[in-house]
Amino acid sequence: MDLRNLPDGLNAQKRCDERRKRVEDETGIDLTSLATEESRIGQADEKNCEQMIGSVPLPIGIAGPLMVTMSSGEKIDIVLPLATTEAALVASINRGCKVTAQSGGVHVRSVLHGMSRSIVLKPKNGKEQSYTLRRSTPQGKPSLAAEIRRFEPKWKKVSEATSGHLKILRYDLDESDEYTFLTIFCDTSEAMGMNMVTIAAQAIGDWLAEQLDALLITIAANVDSDKKPSRRTHDRGRGYEVTAKAKIPSSVIMDVLKTTPEQLLAVADAKLRVGSSLAGAIGSNLHVANVIAALYLATGQDSAHVVEGSLADTTVSLAQDGITIQTRLPAILVGIRGGGTALPAQNQCLSLILKPKTCLRPPQQLAESIGAAVLAGEVSLLASQATQTLASSHKKLAR
Repeated sequence: MDLRNLPDGLNAQKRCDERRKRVEDETGIDLTSLATEESRIGQADEKNCEQMIGSVPLPIGIAGPLMVTMSSGEKIDIVLPLATTEAALVASINRGCKVTAQSGGVHVRSVLHGMSRSIVLKPKNGKEQSYTLRRSTPQGKPSLAAEIRRFEPKWKKVSEATSGHLKILRYDLDESDEYTFLTIFCDTSEAMGMNMVTIAAQAIGDWLAEQLDALLITIAANVDSDKKPSRRTHDRGRGYEVTAKAKIPSSVIMDVLKTTPEQLLAVADAKLRVGSSLAGAIGSNLHVANVIAALYLATGQDSAHVVEGSLADTTVSLAQDGITIQTRLPAILVGIRGGGTALPAQNQCLSLILKPKTCLRPPQQLAESIGAAVLAGEVSLLASQATQTLASSHKKLAR
């Protein structure tokens, strides 16, 4: 079916309608529920989705307020827009917001590692013997890695010329077989920056290939592990690394969560320490992906990055009067410019979660807000499992 050659003069909504009608005519399937309004489309038909035929509505629930002390020391209350079709999720996060608020809030800190891309090259003149970050080949010639280091100022200048919003923070070099991998980590200002870094990586790869008489294999060589789980991302971080922490007193645990610190610790030990280890999990947590997915979808982030966001570790320990719970999220990849953030509904959700003003950069504030929301979700689910109410709550709310 032809979804590209449409009548002239159609606006975005009518282009979607025309394509959808052609699909319906071809397949015989009723797709009227995919119809959307022009005010909701924004520029999606031109910038976000090729051959667009409509949209799938996602329910948005509200949790909060969530009391957070940001890394700047500023205390704010956040309202969380959560896009989900999973019954009980919003209610659970809302309970976590209540519990943490009654306990003094969630304390958050973050580190910017930057958006990364890995470039891989190899010599044109046959296979080199592999040495870890060697300075020269067995023939005495400078290795690709050594040459990349030597030309660092020049290829950095080439990459940063591709965008006024990109700055290389650091880079890694890895060598295996005949391949040399250059992974760059970039500050991409207010954008999540995947496209920005990809364009910069292409410029670097092209320049190095010509300058070093090497073969550029690809500018997306998997060392960056984009949209994939990896031990390297878990250990070293990517985008924003966020740590959220709260101390929950025994009185709140018993009054609101209807359990005890000891019961919470018992579940955490069995589930997070032993269960995750038996499974070989990269990241040991309760349901971090649930919260990240709901917030990413609502605010127009790239939902495929939930994979990396879920590489989180939650730890629970007994405190003097209650528990301390902490979640480390090594890869929160978010922005407030570009991609889905410009779509009308998603942009409004961004405005909602970022309404409290802080001195932090907006993407950092968003990343820390997501980290705090994740912790609220972890607290609540931990209690549901400790009280054996997980199944009954889903039965009550989902049926």
